[in-house]
Amino acid sequence: MQSSAFTLSPSLPLLKSRSRNPCRFDPIRLSASSSSKPNVACSSTSSTRRSWSLASSSSPFAFRPWTSFTTLSSSDPDASPFEARAASVPESSSEASSSMANTLVLGSLFGFWYLFNIYFNIYNKQVLKAFHFPVTITALQFAVGTILVLFMWGFNLYKRPKISGAQLAAILPLAFVHTLGNLFTNMSLGKVAVSFTHTIKAMEPFFSVILSAMFLGEFPTLWVVSSLVPIVGGVALASVTEASFNWAGFWSAMASNLTNQSRNVLSKKVMVKKDDSMDNITLFSIITVMSFFMLAPVAVFMEGVKLTPAYLQSAGLNVRQIYIRSLIAALCFHAYQQVSYMILQRVSPVTHSVGNCVKRVVVIVSSVIFFQTPVSPINAFGTGIALAGVFLYSRVKRIKPKAKTA
Repeated sequence: MQSSAFTLSPSLPLLKSRSRNPCRFDPIRLSASSSSKPNVACSSTSSTRRSWSLASSSSPFAFRPWTSFTTLSSSDPDASPFEARAASVPESSSEASSSMANTLVLGSLFGFWYLFNIYFNIYNKQVLKAFHFPVTITALQFAVGTILVLFMWGFNLYKRPKISGAQLAAILPLAFVHTLGNLFTNMSLGKVAVSFTHTIKAMEPFFSVILSAMFLGEFPTLWVVSSLVPIVGGVALASVTEASFNWAGFWSAMASNLTNQSRNVLSKKVMVKKDDSMDNITLFSIITVMSFFMLAPVAVFMEGVKLTPAYLQSAGLNVRQIYIRSLIAALCFHAYQQVSYMILQRVSPVTHSVGNCVKRVVVIVSSVIFFQTPVSPINAFGTGIALAGVFLYSRVKRIKPKAKTA
């Protein structure tokens, strides 16, 4: 939308005109065009003009004085000390449209983050329930991620990093604990319900606080410690009343918490120096490639080559169904982690933590509905308390302790 600004410029020597010819006032015609001028003329000599600009817009009238100098020739009969014109003032809406676009993009990223997580957990559970080889499945997921990373680097869809030997040595421990974290998660998903695995994984803040205090010297505030109480209590209550509970699945999920939080603490401890090409997505891509090369020989050594049509047919499994579901789970596994880092580049860590808490709720609810998992009221209550504690932790974590005054 455009608004028109009308400027009326009276000549100061109007009262004492030296011209014998009286001023001519033709009917004034105003238009929205900036080039249109009303036919108002009065011959005069050189004079100083002072103008007031009257802006007609949605806001209250505002007068803006300005002074200019002009020389009027007596030979020009159309010269006039009065000038009324309509100026076009565009309304600044680019910032509003840009903010709306950023909001839509961020909302879409959160939606894809949750959607990829739901599909990954559902298809991954279906595969692990029929094919009891979690190391092979985890290696397959890293293999698909490695192919996607190499594809993006090879076709310049994402900038290929320049990595030194010192950087690779620093990233290697991160890749090791990243591999273990995903392996233990798949081991837990193969043993217990998806909802129970993610309920146990809600205890990640507890391990984060413990490891940060032990290795980084970052001691929690009283608010943070208080938020851990409902997390631990809720997980304990949910575990006692879980229908699919078994110790292998429980300890696998706990080990996943320990290794994933070790990765976060280790990344701060090692302090990987990242240049312009080493952002979070690039670091995750490198870790994915390294994880595949570390886990692939371990999978062959521990479980053998089991993901072959001959073995699947001999085990009475649907080969096509296993392959399709494994591929979808692997693609969603890599996609949701990529989107997670994209969101982290746009929002603060606190906002990302809150979004991660909501994501866990979405995954638990969707898996309970899809698999028709039996959930008792006490079990649901324990899960709710644990997730509420995670949300509280993400909020109070940003409260800084007051500095001690001397």
